[in-house]
Amino acid sequence: MGSEQNAGKKKNHSSVSMLSDKIPARKKAGGISIRLVTVGKKKKKFTFPSLPEKITCKSAAKYQSFDLLSQGTVKVPKGTDVKEISWEGEFFGKTKKKEAIVKKSAWKKPSDCVKTLENYMKKGTVLNLLVTGTFINMDVTISSFQTVAYGAYGNIRYTISFVEKKPLKIYTTKEKKKTRKKKTKPRNEAEQVQETADTSYVVKSGDSLWKIAQAHYGSGAQWTRIYDANAGTIEEAARQHGRADSDHGHWIYPGTTLTIPA
Repeated sequence: MGSEQNAGKKKNHSSVSMLSDKIPARKKAGGISIRLVTVGKKKKKFTFPSLPEKITCKSAAKYQSFDLLSQGTVKVPKGTDVKEISWEGEFFGKTKKKEAIVKKSAWKKPSDCVKTLENYMKKGTVLNLLVTGTFINMDVTISSFQTVAYGAYGNIRYTISFVEKKPLKIYTTKEKKKTRKKKTKPRNEAEQVQETADTSYVVKSGDSLWKIAQAHYGSGAQWTRIYDANAGTIEEAARQHGRADSDHGHWIYPGTTLTIPA
């Protein structure tokens, strides 16, 4: 889950090939997975059968691309808050489902994949988007989904975009007036000391260490501070959920209380 900002800060776009010919065919559909899980009591899971060449993350000021099949390196835009994620991919027909880049356990008819995603988009379904092995683990909605059928094998090419779903606070006119009139009280010494002390945080569904660090420190790249301060707790929670370990903080679970270092 290490981070590395793309070189060339003045550039708005950068892309890194994922499915290069240098990667052995048997690894092209390796351990990386892209999953959508509906947020709510009745959780439904959709796993993309094949990986895209790249995933583009769009922030307020610039675009970045992340190489998902690099050797353990995930390139992350340091100090930015990702707002939109998109990629181009392909759903392969039955005759192509044994291709090396297809996850056989996740294969579905291309028409079924399209139907599921179109349904999520039309209903505005809130989804947890997880790209294993990366920092991407957030609640989103599908903002755009386009498809093109081609060839004689039933393959369908698609482009898809997600926007991050954040809680929206709606104020009444009276509440807004009260907020504006509220005066800042001078802080005493005890309050100032307390502000610099460690705090605690209870993990919620859709959280990741990157996301928590972004909220508390203003930079997701500070996630290692949280992991180092809670390694024992995080690893124990992972074991309780049937995993050998947390994959260095990748797997965290709702209800776990974390200490947020000052």
